[in-house]
Amino acid sequence: MRPVSNPRGGRVAIIGAGFGGLSAARSLAGVAVDVTIYDRLNYHLFQPLLYQVAMAGLSANEIAVPIRSILWRQPNVDVVLGEVVDVDVAGRSLALVDGSRATYDYLIVAAGAHTNYYGHDDWAGVAAGLKDLDDAIEVRRRVLLAFEAADRELDPTARRALLTFVIIGAGPTGVELAGAIADLSRDILARDFHHIDPSMTRVVILERAPRVLLAFSERLAASAADQLRELGVEIRTGVEVTSIDDEGVRVGDETILARTVLWTAGVRPSPLAARLGVTPDRAGRVLVEADCSLPGHAEVFVIGDMAALIPAGTTAPLPGISPVAIQMGRSVAANIRRTIAGKPRVPFKYFDKGFMATIGRGRAIAQIRRISLTRTVAFLAWAFVHLWFLIGFRNRLVVFLDWIWSYLMSKHGARLITGRYLAPPRPAPRAHVDTAPAPSAESSAGSIHS
Repeated sequence: MRPVSNPRGGRVAIIGAGFGGLSAARSLAGVAVDVTIYDRLNYHLFQPLLYQVAMAGLSANEIAVPIRSILWRQPNVDVVLGEVVDVDVAGRSLALVDGSRATYDYLIVAAGAHTNYYGHDDWAGVAAGLKDLDDAIEVRRRVLLAFEAADRELDPTARRALLTFVIIGAGPTGVELAGAIADLSRDILARDFHHIDPSMTRVVILERAPRVLLAFSERLAASAADQLRELGVEIRTGVEVTSIDDEGVRVGDETILARTVLWTAGVRPSPLAARLGVTPDRAGRVLVEADCSLPGHAEVFVIGDMAALIPAGTTAPLPGISPVAIQMGRSVAANIRRTIAGKPRVPFKYFDKGFMATIGRGRAIAQIRRISLTRTVAFLAWAFVHLWFLIGFRNRLVVFLDWIWSYLMSKHGARLITGRYLAPPRPAPRAHVDTAPAPSAESSAGSIHS
């Protein structure tokens, strides 16, 4: 039977078992509080490797761990599978989607963010985002189905559209997806498909900003762009998408014919941010105090992607990345302990560990404080850091072995088409084996039409 924790410290409710919420829960181990963590999913997701699942490099179970298995050694923690849809800050209570309610003495809101289509939510059906495992499986499904349909397609124009992949947004996720698709096409098309040429695959990144990877220095961003171009990726910056449909993407007066469009252009905080009774910033995040608490409610903390915390002496909020969320989780847990002990709280201080992004197999960039790394050295640093922060030794070992196998053998072992979200593309019927030579790479470049 689970031991009953000492109730004198009160009840701590944590919404979300992402990096921030999980970090807070683990940091409250051994503290005389009853902790309940709520999440609509039963697993913690290592989101930096989500694109690897989407590109068939890793299986879902290699980057996701059940929340209960992570926290089972903490007798003061309960896990509830349920989505919190409302917060009554004045009454210190939560409402779940199933109609139940729960109360708290301290609340940590770490519900994360969702894909932001900037007022074009109708694009979600044709431009898949990448925020959770369901998204990753759907992206993988669409990409692999495009290859399958292209292998049977007889019409050159239709085949070019099937082998054109447009990624909207050139942040780290967009760049990583572009490089991974380029690698995937070269690795599996040459071996697995007999009627299409890897050189026909076209990967296009569209970015509204003047360059890729705005969070990085200009020098590193330029290196990333060079590495992408070496893989054959087209980069178009300073452009704005005006429409997306089943046929492709419209940019100004041009239409890029593409059957697979992926959206990585931005995120928005969980709708719970609007339920906390404070005015959000322009991005919808909650402006918090120096200790991550909600203005006027010291018992409520907001962390991670939902929080807008502007460090002293700066003008911009901290970025919505996993190191910030992890450190915020630890900080608010420490301040809860201080509050229970009657000690003053301390402001949150972020230790900047830098930024990293991969660009295909064996390629990356890394900005670690004043140190800049590129290409293979950056990739090795990226691999080490991400393996180190994976939850659970087994996951680290399995992922490491899979990476080594994929890197040395150019294998993608998770090429399973699963899910039922998207009907398979319907190619023209093949009456016989087509032995005619595939169209050249030059002809495939004609898939942009005015």
